[in-house]
Amino acid sequence: MTALSVLDLSPIVEGSSASRSLANSLDLARHAERLGYKRYWLAEHHNMPGIASAATSVVIAHVAGGTRTIRVGAGGIMLPNHSPLVIAEQFGTLNALHPGRIDLGLGRAPGTDMGTARALRRNLEAGADSFPQDVVELMGYFQPAEDGQRIRAVPGRGEKVPIWILGSSLYGAQLAAMLGLPYAFASHFAPAELDHALEIYRSRFQPSEQLDRPYVMLGLNVFAAPSDAEARLLFTSLQQAFVNLRTGRPGRLPPPVEGYERDLDPMAKTMLGQALSCTVVGVPETVRQGIEAFVRRTGADELMVTAQIFDHTARVRSFEILAEVHKSLSQAA
Repeated sequence: MTALSVLDLSPIVEGSSASRSLANSLDLARHAERLGYKRYWLAEHHNMPGIASAATSVVIAHVAGGTRTIRVGAGGIMLPNHSPLVIAEQFGTLNALHPGRIDLGLGRAPGTDMGTARALRRNLEAGADSFPQDVVELMGYFQPAEDGQRIRAVPGRGEKVPIWILGSSLYGAQLAAMLGLPYAFASHFAPAELDHALEIYRSRFQPSEQLDRPYVMLGLNVFAAPSDAEARLLFTSLQQAFVNLRTGRPGRLPPPVEGYERDLDPMAKTMLGQALSCTVVGVPETVRQGIEAFVRRTGADELMVTAQIFDHTARVRSFEILAEVHKSLSQAA
């Protein structure tokens, strides 16, 4: 049965704080561990009023230190913002602290606007164009040090930290296939190239020391609740946040609004329908059907589920409902 994992943007909701958001992330990770989710990933975004995971490695340490068995990682680290050596040291340290539990997903985008990217003080002339070379350099730092090697990641060398390539276009699919790495596609917000990217990745995959066959993890929004009406209401927070972001007004995650979609203009409705097409909203039976259909269509090896839900209790409940659905599907299989 397709594995389930959690992607957490550590949302800062209206009227709350980053401190509360980070506490909620740890609480959700503990629930996810108890419920049998495979991994818990956090994403790097900068200059975003509604996301508390900008210092991603620090938040991963926070979550890994408060859990015992679930894998914890980055979905992802935006490598153009960092030197490969620094990331190797950070994740080598994380793996030394939590052996065998750390994942490193790497993305090519800056995770922010260009002004903020400049403020991060990485050489923007290299940036995304040097992404393949940076990935290879980073992978090299995790290998055992060779005689005469002058630059080493300590901690880092010899640490077996699994590396993933993240993407929302064909570029990441090609790179993951060429390097023989697992591939995570951001279908939860950018599904347009999903089918083509999967075809490229699977057809061009070259086995590596890390992976002998293609392995795909796909992003999926899931809003589960005891009633369809409540699930649809919970979903409106993400809809509002997405419209705000796409119209240049990013902010904290807003509370749900009755009838939000009904009052939207046609252009915004079309945008949401396209960007958030990989979304399942409803009661357990609706969630079951949605999960089955999505896996059947894509052949996903793993689903990375995210739920931008305003109320933390409702967010935990959504993941509990999904875990029960997954359990019943596994038993049926």
